[in-house]
Amino acid sequence: MRLRLEFTTEPFDLEEPPAHAVAAREVVESGVLDAVDVGPFGNTAEGSADAVVETVGEVLRRTLAAGATRVSLQVNVVPEAGGEALR
Repeated sequence: MRLRLEFTTEPFDLEEPPAHAVAAREVVESGVLDAVDVGPFGNTAEGSADAVVETVGEVLRRTLAAGATRVSLQVNVVPEAGGEALR
């Protein structure tokens, strides 16, 4: 099964990325996931179910330790080319 992870960390700082945002970026760019897109208001990445679940745990541990007061996330099954979810 392939999953897509979308998440944001707060509080926001438009002047300079806060430590928790930098920590999140380091986790998703570590090479475990692919289709990584890191942005100022949200981040997305895709990978196997195991890799995404592992990444979610690491994102939570590292961002909360770095000062995040809120982590919002969503995980979706990525459909196959024919429209059905991967199994």
